[in-house]
Amino acid sequence: MDSPAYKTVLALGRFKVRKLQTGPALDKGKEGASPPPSPPSPSMEGSCQADERGSLSAPPDYATTMDVSPCYEFYAQSAPPGRARKSRPSLEVLRNVEDGSGFPDAPDPGESRAKEGDEEDPDTASPEVEPVRFGWVTGVMIRCMLNIWGVILYLRLPWITAQAGIGLTWLIILMSAVVTTITGLSISAISTNGKVKAGGTYFLISRSLGPELGGSIGLLFSFANAVAVAMHVVGFAETVRDLLLEFDAVMTDPVNDIRIVGVITVVFFFVIMVSFINYFVGTLIPATEEKMSKGYFSYRGDIFLENIGPEWRGESGNFFGMFSIFFPSATGILAGANISGDLKDPAVAIPKGTLLAIFWTTLSYLAISATIGSCVVRDASGSLNDTLGSPNATDGCLGLGCGYGWNFTECAQAGTCEYGLANNYQTMSMVSGFSPLITAGIFAATLSSALACLVSAPKVFQCLCQDKLYPVIGFFAKGYGKNNEPLRGYMLTFVLAIAFILIAELNTIAPIISNFFLCSYALINFSCFHATITNSPGWRPSFRYFSKWSALFGAVVSVVIMFLLTWWAALIVVGIILVSLAYVSYKKPDVNWGSSVQAGTYSMALSYSVSLTQVEEHVKNFRPQCLVLTGPPSFRPALVDFVSAFTKGVSLMICGNVAGVSMGMPEGAQGGDDSEEHVEWLNKRKVRSFYTLITAPDLRSGARSLMQVSGLGRLKPNTIVLGYKQNWQTDSPHNLENYVATIHDAFDSRAGVCVLRMKEGLDVSRTVRAYGEYPWGRGHHPAPSLGVALPHLPHVPTGNSVKVLGADELTETHFQAQQKKRCVDVYWLFDDGGLTLLVPYLLSRRKRWSRCRVRVFVSGHLGSAEQQRQEIQLLLSKFRLGFSEVLVLPHAAWQPEESSLKEFEDLVAPFRLNEGQRSPEATEALRRETPWKSEQQVRLHEILQENSRNATLIVMSLPVVRKGACPSALYMAWLETLSRDLRPPVAFIRGNQQDALTFYCQ
Repeated sequence: MDSPAYKTVLALGRFKVRKLQTGPALDKGKEGASPPPSPPSPSMEGSCQADERGSLSAPPDYATTMDVSPCYEFYAQSAPPGRARKSRPSLEVLRNVEDGSGFPDAPDPGESRAKEGDEEDPDTASPEVEPVRFGWVTGVMIRCMLNIWGVILYLRLPWITAQAGIGLTWLIILMSAVVTTITGLSISAISTNGKVKAGGTYFLISRSLGPELGGSIGLLFSFANAVAVAMHVVGFAETVRDLLLEFDAVMTDPVNDIRIVGVITVVFFFVIMVSFINYFVGTLIPATEEKMSKGYFSYRGDIFLENIGPEWRGESGNFFGMFSIFFPSATGILAGANISGDLKDPAVAIPKGTLLAIFWTTLSYLAISATIGSCVVRDASGSLNDTLGSPNATDGCLGLGCGYGWNFTECAQAGTCEYGLANNYQTMSMVSGFSPLITAGIFAATLSSALACLVSAPKVFQCLCQDKLYPVIGFFAKGYGKNNEPLRGYMLTFVLAIAFILIAELNTIAPIISNFFLCSYALINFSCFHATITNSPGWRPSFRYFSKWSALFGAVVSVVIMFLLTWWAALIVVGIILVSLAYVSYKKPDVNWGSSVQAGTYSMALSYSVSLTQVEEHVKNFRPQCLVLTGPPSFRPALVDFVSAFTKGVSLMICGNVAGVSMGMPEGAQGGDDSEEHVEWLNKRKVRSFYTLITAPDLRSGARSLMQVSGLGRLKPNTIVLGYKQNWQTDSPHNLENYVATIHDAFDSRAGVCVLRMKEGLDVSRTVRAYGEYPWGRGHHPAPSLGVALPHLPHVPTGNSVKVLGADELTETHFQAQQKKRCVDVYWLFDDGGLTLLVPYLLSRRKRWSRCRVRVFVSGHLGSAEQQRQEIQLLLSKFRLGFSEVLVLPHAAWQPEESSLKEFEDLVAPFRLNEGQRSPEATEALRRETPWKSEQQVRLHEILQENSRNATLIVMSLPVVRKGACPSALYMAWLETLSRDLRPPVAFIRGNQQDALTFYCQ
């Protein structure tokens, strides 16, 4: 980089700003100077080339940094075929320069990306073998059209026209088109919001709405496609059966013929391509006498007018009955999206192909319904003998056939007509110019639709299995060949298809499918709507022709139609979704797809947090929002579980960790690299808490900073929870002062304070010897955070280190155990606003603590003990806390025993002032300024030993003294005396002297 082509214009130490010289300035350089480098190639790779060392080269103006220009590979999870995978340098690499060249010995650029565990694209994992891909015409439009032009078109559309009439049939078609068009727009938006992989509809919904709803719809949609195979195959089998009947070639009986042919069709599958244009040609050919006997009279205005209105027949003879039979034909719009992994460019192919397929197929449905309704009457006998003797002999003849010389009255009244729109499913074949072409069209349409569903179902199911959202089904995740074909999924689909083929009733299978697909459409539209209203910056679909309100309308209409079609089937579908949703929500799979649910959660939390700032605080809504100074949470699981027991689902909990240089961590290693591990530990333990780490020179300054900055708006801690400092007698005076000062700082911030002590201590961390380095650097010890000293860590030679481990997430503490019928003793000695009572009440609402009896101890005088007990009982009943057992301690002011006083004197002896070196006047003045009342604490300890030895928890008012009036050592001696040798945990609680309880309703 010392080439004369560059001129140093500014130098600051090792860093230089260099300017590229051009023209004459370059010619004046010294001899042998190399020419200026050629400009970078405009190609995508030209902006991120590698130098000779394999590191990414930097622009010449930044000679001492690793900065690189923007590059495609930095954002892609996999490199294009033939290109090397690269990764941008991290902040550590940019800032921690090790050698004079300015390029640190960084790992391979692709290494960091690999460590992140990013998911490899299955379709680009091996760039040297590029799978076969489809374009938008063959991959989406033709596939969708063939799937839509299925069994319903040929075998049920004429029959639906006879039942509903041309007018209502058009309404059914247009209603379906509206739903499918809106869904097509939503699919187009979702599929153009980033790269779409294999998995089709499931992939679109799951990556948009998250695994909870995505997983359930994946199950339903896979099943619906498998059943759709059966529907199309049964339609094919019906046509084969009718041909066999026509030529008297029945194999066994009509129903079993459908089963046999259907099973053979699934096993030996082939596709026949024909066109149904033959039908439209047939409608223009004059009717023959044979066709007239079957109800075809070519285009007639009176037939059109007769057939424009409905004539319902049979059990399914109603509008929604016809809609439920027709609607599965519209489900073909997802055929292209279902093979999104096999498309060249899904973002272009899916919108273009799907919307065009909807347009052309809707036109064809409308045209066929109108033309066949204008040519064929509803009832015809098919007998050539049913002609009238003369054109004018119409006496006793009913129906339109009479005007054309045919009398179908007898079979119409008896309901025995075998032909006509309402009776013959093969009407299109009869009308066509050459019926074998229609038969071939039925074969092609049914088999192509079945093939599309047969391909879609396994691929969707394979993607669902690969995500590992549900147990057992992982067996079907394996793919084979260069296209990763789900052969195991094909086998499962075959089995399901054959099972439904054995039903052998098309009108029974079609309504089953309708609800599954309508549910899929509802969720697709809701996905688009939800992603839009969250205002997530990541929602940037390149397809712009959609509206969030149209998507919501499509979702609502789909759900309404589900229940109008078959309400019990809709309830089953909703039930399946709710069960699978509950399972995934409970299991919480380890996936992160950046779904709109996550964006919506953030948006709602932000909106509610801002709205909450406008709400004035009220004592009825008071909640103990706790900042728990835990250090690493796994080091003190009992402290975490205690606070979680009364805040979970009720109020805010923040686990705070103070770390700093003076606490054992070296400078430059104070980042919270292990924060994710601590959050994961909390989540696995099912503790609903935030975790925050702060670096500070000592505990007090760190805790004070946490008190000032923790929380958001009204969601700020109002209660500070600490673990009792077990080593206060042996720790340094500085640490002891900081610990007690932290309590005073909490009161200064107008927060309540809770100090928890357990007989066995809170810190369960342990030291292990291991090879490797600390997360905070080699040779350094972890922070003894929050005033509780960790075990002594001996000096370890270089290359051999120690590691401090906490409790695992399965470790059970006292506060997680099922509590028996024991007592929670509350010593409400000083009125603090009610926080001392509120915490035990919240604990008693937990199932583990619900069997415990809460006893309230208050101090009093012997003469008025009963009156005081009744007064406190009345107060508790007004508070509606659910406990009323009150015990007055009139003897709390008695003098303690000499042995107890001797123990206390021995406890404070190492910290006592040497009065002998002071004048009597100075000693007396000091005693007046610091009125220590230690006898009361000693007496209370005797009362605790007498009354609460077998309690499961002791809650006691925390003593409060004037700042500077009581030495820290004496204050800790009080707490030590009160809680020493007590088996149950002791929680010292003190509110901020403001009401935490009220018995008023406003």
